[in-house]
Amino acid sequence: MKIPESILKSVEKPGRYIGGEWGEVVKDPAKVDIRFAFCFPDTYEIGMSNLGIRILYSILNDREDTWCERAYAPWADMEEKMREHSLPVCTLESGTPLSEFDFVGFSLQYELCYTNMLNMLSMSGIPLESKDRKNDDPIVVFGGPCTYNSEPVADFADICLIGEGEEEMPDLMEVYKKHKAMGFSREAFLREVSHIESMYVPSLYDVEYKEDGTIKSFTPKYPDVPAKVKKRIVKDMNKAPFPKNLVMPFIQTVQDRIVLEVYRGCIRGCRFCQAGMVFRPVREKSPEVLNEQAKTLADATGYNEITLSSLSISDYSCIDGLTDMMLKWTDERKISLSLPSLRVDSFTKELMDKISTVRTGGLTFAPEAGTQRLRDVINKNVEKADLLRACRVAFEAGKSQVKLYFMQGLPTETNEDLEGINELAQSVIDEFYATPNRPKKAPQVTISAACFIPKPFTPFQWEAQCDMDTLCEKQKYLLDHITNRKIRYNYHDAKVSRIEAVFARGDRKLSRALIEANKRGMRLDGWEEFFDYDKWMDVFKDCGIDPSFYANREFGEDEILPWDNIDIGVTKEFLLRERHRAYEGKTTPNCRMQCSGCGANKLGGDTRWCPKA
Repeated sequence: MKIPESILKSVEKPGRYIGGEWGEVVKDPAKVDIRFAFCFPDTYEIGMSNLGIRILYSILNDREDTWCERAYAPWADMEEKMREHSLPVCTLESGTPLSEFDFVGFSLQYELCYTNMLNMLSMSGIPLESKDRKNDDPIVVFGGPCTYNSEPVADFADICLIGEGEEEMPDLMEVYKKHKAMGFSREAFLREVSHIESMYVPSLYDVEYKEDGTIKSFTPKYPDVPAKVKKRIVKDMNKAPFPKNLVMPFIQTVQDRIVLEVYRGCIRGCRFCQAGMVFRPVREKSPEVLNEQAKTLADATGYNEITLSSLSISDYSCIDGLTDMMLKWTDERKISLSLPSLRVDSFTKELMDKISTVRTGGLTFAPEAGTQRLRDVINKNVEKADLLRACRVAFEAGKSQVKLYFMQGLPTETNEDLEGINELAQSVIDEFYATPNRPKKAPQVTISAACFIPKPFTPFQWEAQCDMDTLCEKQKYLLDHITNRKIRYNYHDAKVSRIEAVFARGDRKLSRALIEANKRGMRLDGWEEFFDYDKWMDVFKDCGIDPSFYANREFGEDEILPWDNIDIGVTKEFLLRERHRAYEGKTTPNCRMQCSGCGANKLGGDTRWCPKA
């Protein structure tokens, strides 16, 4: 069911909806046993940039018995036309409605995509709640970072995949294939799936609440269902499947380049950072494997830029060897090498020289807090001198623009810490003028400040987010104190951050709000022009939900948290210990310097940074 040409001509960016791209996989549906619709609950431009989907698309389509296709959330103009003509959401490869697939899988990357996910299901005629689906309805699967707290969307998921999907997905296909051959029973299939490591089936668990609204108990319905679902990881990244080709988009995407995953995990221990905890332990790819993967994709796609991706690229133990190896052929072929996520304490002149031909603009660093006291609280483990040294290197290399990332509303933050952001930016300006071989162009420092959101599986998961008034006051305070025109201040919408916090720390009771939001046509909440805070407040009020209970309440350390049924490897005891060290102003060394006993080493993998493994 392809979208009619008359409709395509009437909408913005019709290339989002036509399919037929170079590199897409097309199979004969009569020759496969399983059809999988991989859905990204946001626009084509964002979804096509996701590396995880690229990897899993390749893995599933490498199977002869499976055909994986893609679907993305329609933009508002296309949705209007689709509803007007009663058109369901279909895949790009074959134009098949989502309702006709065996599996419909969603990658949940951020909380504000939940309404998009529900909108795609409802437009496809698939029952929103798992309890209402029959044997001939698709199995709805959730993956991605948000599944580490699946509870706000638990009522909508048949299965949540916890961890990394390279091994999970083939196992899931095998179990489904077996049950399909026997005569498919949804109940029997989900029961067996729950026995597979990392697969969380929410319908097989009962949640009981106390009078104060907190969780009293979280128990499996059957004795064979595990009480905790353990995260699954790829232990040897050198052997991890990686695509040999990519689907080439018809329109400009957010990451329209080769993205090369260098390693997973993080040796650091920033106390606000969820990714740094849930992706542990560190597992690196060898430079030789990475170099060959880069060459393969460059030959297959013709891209002229390669991004080396990780949580902190300069922490890769072989970064110099890898870049030297790749520059031997990328320079010759005029392929740019991009190194994002650079830390100021490991940024060197040598790295700067290697990327000097690539980054024609400025560089980005993330001090996160304006004073050393607060940087110690969050365990950032960088000092002002580190930042100024890194900026000097950049200025000597001809850069004049620097972007600095911060957070506002961090635990223990004071006005002095906020003023420290301004002072740090001013110090960067001063460093520019103190650099002898600086560019002639005037310097520009951009401060980008996000609102702190307490995320699950971090030492700050128990903290309360600042209320709306306080967040706005903090933003205004800094705005009033920045007087230098060479310093630009951008800050996130506090209202958006509050809704994110509600769903990040939420439980199953929030499903009522999401269903109601869907009824009221709410979607595309990640886009400024569609997000409506007042509508969300009305939804919460009408559903009897207090958003402050989730966003602005300090959780008790002995409280059962909505995500306590998930085992990510990192122990709750470690997170509590780190929380207490934060309030003591004590830092914890990174994993390369000293094992802090987080527990992730029990998952296996590369244990060089885990001496206790």
